[in-house]
Amino acid sequence: MKILLLGKNGQLGWELQRSLATLGELLALDRSDTNYCGDLGNPQGIADTVRAVRPDVIVNAAAYTAVDKAESEIELANTINAITPGVLAEEAKKANAWLVHYSTDYVFDGSGDKAWQEDDKTGPISVYGQTKLAGEQAIQAVAGKHLIFRTSWVYAARGNNFAKTMLRLAQERQQLAVINDQIGAPTGAELLADVTAHAIRKALNTPDVSGIYHLTASGQTSWYDYAHFVLDFARDNGIELKTPKTAVAAVPASAYQTIAQRPLNSRLNTEKLKTAFDICLPNWQLGVERMLKEIYFK
Repeated sequence: MKILLLGKNGQLGWELQRSLATLGELLALDRSDTNYCGDLGNPQGIADTVRAVRPDVIVNAAAYTAVDKAESEIELANTINAITPGVLAEEAKKANAWLVHYSTDYVFDGSGDKAWQEDDKTGPISVYGQTKLAGEQAIQAVAGKHLIFRTSWVYAARGNNFAKTMLRLAQERQQLAVINDQIGAPTGAELLADVTAHAIRKALNTPDVSGIYHLTASGQTSWYDYAHFVLDFARDNGIELKTPKTAVAAVPASAYQTIAQRPLNSRLNTEKLKTAFDICLPNWQLGVERMLKEIYFK
């Protein structure tokens, strides 16, 4: 089996290189590759790549994720997040290949306090969310074999993430203020990659699993409680912090002005995924703790 992976150097793409390598021959690209086009900003180049490679599975881990910049770079965000995924779907269908694509809770408006289900009404409140929803719709319109995984609050040991930022700030400052009214589930790129590989194995033998699925770690938390979990880990493991435990203030999202609006409710219901692929998703704390140990106790 031949697998084409796009976005190989992102947090998720890096982990996918590991998980997908066990399934067959893997060609991993990013936008800097020269032998083939891996730049989602070039839809025709991406189409040419798929036709040349003729993969059995295409995994698209590339995306425009600069949420605030998307408000002013609408055309670029739309090309990468919406137009090119549609092109990938068309080329995948022509090649009788599976397309795996990743989306986001930002396709919802973030209202309420219930976990979003796959068939709930969408209503993105940012350009980023709008383009990601348009990408989903473009893939679905082609009606080829596809798996779309909506996720949220993604992190990895590689690159920047919220936990690293909290630890750095707590080593520099006497006080911190962290948002407490945005709720979600921190989800490791490692978990996403492993579930993807498992899902592809089943999809190859069970085509009727094609569709949209929500994929996050189990449980839920706020950024404020997430920060406390990370800082408590640091204290318990002898990492010196300037910020006392009592000096972390809980503030609403409105305390931080951003160009693009973020959803308050990022909860995603994962029952459809667990049933279709017969998997158990670990609690978010387990993944975060594993990531922290990897970073600080190699």
